[in-house]
Amino acid sequence: MRNGVGDFKYFVGISSLAQVANRDDRVCVLNVLGAESTQVTPVGHAWSGGNVVFGTSPGRRGQSLRTPARDIPVYNSVREGLADGHRFNCGVVYLPPAAARDGVAELIRVNPELRKIFIVTEKLTVRDSREIRALGQQRGVDIFGANSLGVADSWNQVRIGGALGGDKPGEILQKGSIAIFSNSGGFSTTIAGYLLSAGWGTTTLISSGKDIYIHFAAPEFAFALANDKRTKAAVLYCEPGGHYELDARFTKPVIACVVGRWKSKLTRAVGHAGALAGGDDDAAAKERWFMEKLDVDAVFTPEHPVFSARGAVVTNIAHIPHALDVVMRENGVRPDFAPQGSLGLKPWFASNGGVPLSRELDLDVVEAIPPYGDEIARLEKQIGTVFPRQPMKDASGASQLDRKIQVASLYGVSMLEAAGHSLESNLCLSLVHEPGSANDHALINVAVGAALNLENDPMLAAAQAAREAGNAPNAVLAAALSILGPRRVERARRLLDAFIDAFAEAGLKDALDDAADLDAVELDAETRALIGAQGTDRQAELMLAGLKARGARSAFLGWLSRLPVRPNADAVLAAIGATLAWGPLQRKRISRVTASNLPWFIRLFSAAIGVSVDAQQHEGGRFCGIPAEEIAGRRSLTEVVCIALLGREVEPHEVFAFQTLVGLLLTGNGPGAITLQGAKGAVSADGPESPDRVQLNKAMVGFLTHCGYAHGGNGYEGIAFLLERFSGVELADPGDRDHGLDLGAMARRYAEEYALYKAGAKKAGSLELKKIPGVHHPVFRDKPVNLDPREEHIRRLLEARGEYNVFHELYRALVQALFDAGITSNVYCVNIDAVIAALLLKILWTSHRAGTCTPEALETAAFTLFVHARMIGSAAEIDDHLNRGRNMDTRTPEKQCRFVS
Repeated sequence: MRNGVGDFKYFVGISSLAQVANRDDRVCVLNVLGAESTQVTPVGHAWSGGNVVFGTSPGRRGQSLRTPARDIPVYNSVREGLADGHRFNCGVVYLPPAAARDGVAELIRVNPELRKIFIVTEKLTVRDSREIRALGQQRGVDIFGANSLGVADSWNQVRIGGALGGDKPGEILQKGSIAIFSNSGGFSTTIAGYLLSAGWGTTTLISSGKDIYIHFAAPEFAFALANDKRTKAAVLYCEPGGHYELDARFTKPVIACVVGRWKSKLTRAVGHAGALAGGDDDAAAKERWFMEKLDVDAVFTPEHPVFSARGAVVTNIAHIPHALDVVMRENGVRPDFAPQGSLGLKPWFASNGGVPLSRELDLDVVEAIPPYGDEIARLEKQIGTVFPRQPMKDASGASQLDRKIQVASLYGVSMLEAAGHSLESNLCLSLVHEPGSANDHALINVAVGAALNLENDPMLAAAQAAREAGNAPNAVLAAALSILGPRRVERARRLLDAFIDAFAEAGLKDALDDAADLDAVELDAETRALIGAQGTDRQAELMLAGLKARGARSAFLGWLSRLPVRPNADAVLAAIGATLAWGPLQRKRISRVTASNLPWFIRLFSAAIGVSVDAQQHEGGRFCGIPAEEIAGRRSLTEVVCIALLGREVEPHEVFAFQTLVGLLLTGNGPGAITLQGAKGAVSADGPESPDRVQLNKAMVGFLTHCGYAHGGNGYEGIAFLLERFSGVELADPGDRDHGLDLGAMARRYAEEYALYKAGAKKAGSLELKKIPGVHHPVFRDKPVNLDPREEHIRRLLEARGEYNVFHELYRALVQALFDAGITSNVYCVNIDAVIAALLLKILWTSHRAGTCTPEALETAAFTLFVHARMIGSAAEIDDHLNRGRNMDTRTPEKQCRFVS
């Protein structure tokens, strides 16, 4: 082992703070291509004059990390980098906790020139920390961390192993006479910024970390501080846990900021791993240690400035500059330079919301200090919001489930409320996070409706081939949507992005002001070339006529109408998308990513609805027999999709029942639904952090492939059950209260049949009884009469409309009959699945009795309805995962995977 310095009982190689980080240091970074390193290493490397010689990332030899200085080469191992001629004396460890010990061992084992290691990794085990300590001691290597943001030196303009000083270290780390030693990496930078306000610069900053072991701790810092001629005083930021500060001997003035008194009420560690509370190393104890060392009897505050020439103790970092001023004045030392700003309240932006405030509260907005001013300027120009990235495997920012009443919601709108909205309203909810206005619904009706006819489109041919091969509805739609890739919507998406930027620059306030003065709207020649139609664009003309017929308003469409060229369909679609997105963008409800994807989602909805019917329904400019002009200009999307589902013209009560079903089925039990997991997994696999790589049609196919006869097609089980009950029964109209049937007798007859079946199954030793579709829900079972709140809501909704459903009424009679026969211990609830089956069978009953709708067609209809509804909810989950998710974050951790024999 090399000889150390000082009278320590263990090896310490650094005798002065000037040796912690200097321009002669050369650095090797382990896991240099990791998420944290790629963010901070390039900044520190450039500010330090290019001090990182190479990095390691197993399996990525030959790659490099781009930096503003020179690119950093990457090797599989440290030995490879050394063999290539690189030399270094400092190692930085960004490895995961389980690998950090081996990384330190590799650095020490293969490089005899190694002198310092900086461990950024946090939460190392006690065993690994002890072994790392032993390795460093054996080879005479100083170790900093773990859980450290590294070190920096303002005199040498060097940063190693972390983010001290932020993205622009030169602005915060200004040459001065104060050293900083902090348990917190983030506060190291903050304190340096606070010192500038009092005219104090810095020498060396050390983020000690607060993991189980602090390798380069307060005693080592105090020794190096004493021998550093540049440094006149030090600031220490301390948290509870550890006795390092007690053992430190300071010979220069110290401002000790001790935090964490509130942690004394806790019984476990919080925050940094070493911040244990309640022992003899809690915050109160550390305050006493420093008071004795600094010869003071109380905490320093501006109102009660208690200090000595040796220093002061504060509990608020904002008090550090004031305390340092008075202590250094006591020692006859002046600040390093003129104060730079102050710590007084300086609002960088403000909105009183129209509330009159007194002068003391209504502070003037001032220009933000660097680098915040640039960030705020960018925020002011930012259109829409930006959501934080987070693990989203079992989470969602779109849907959630109220576990008490088992009702899901989408962007705060419950499925019970959504059941009362039109299909176009629920499409708005999914796409722009709001149900939308009447004008929005008109835009959606035109945008989706005008593209339903897919005559001569390969998507229709693919769907028809899949249908004729006997595939289920979800596979039929998947075959078509696989073709609707990014190139088919590239022009519309580019135009929408250009419109948003240009109209924002022109100062557009109201997207519905189609008479707005938009002379200031400027588009480059390349973008303008994307707008004009080549010849007659049938779909564009159809959309423009439909919008005019519906009286739709849009500043974007108004601007298009003034151009000397007729716009193509993509330009019209982009204008519609921009209009839909404008309000939510201004209200920070959605992001630019969401807005940019609107044309693609709209086309996906059009295609999915279009290919759900036979190819023969796409002929002669008609869809399901309805002229395209009528669909675009008059019909509601709800009505058109209902016609497509039933294969005939529909009555208002059937349209209402259809939209009710769609609203109920938008989302299941939140992000845990199988279909939604398929959609989210497809996004996660593409990499949502790079949204341009995510293919929305593939994500929709992920949703579709996760549908099946058990999840999606199981709505038919309730229909099949009802068909059995009403076989051989004369029923002309399920909505006629005077149907003449004895529903009580029908229910009792089935209860008797079920009782016989149950007794026979029990006698035969059957372990599992078949369940009655639509009866019972385990959540609602603790009362004499069980009620599903969702079924109750729909029942009241239908009653308010004066509507009757004989199938629903049979279910209500059945749960009573099962109780009366002693089969159930209480009256079971009629659950939401029964309501869905009853509503759907009612609107299909006439076709079924006429023989035009076979049981197979009924099942297909039930499945198709589910797919249409859940596709809307899936679009919301796909968009949410694009905005919030991380790459591959829907994977199951390896430790949770099992082999089952």
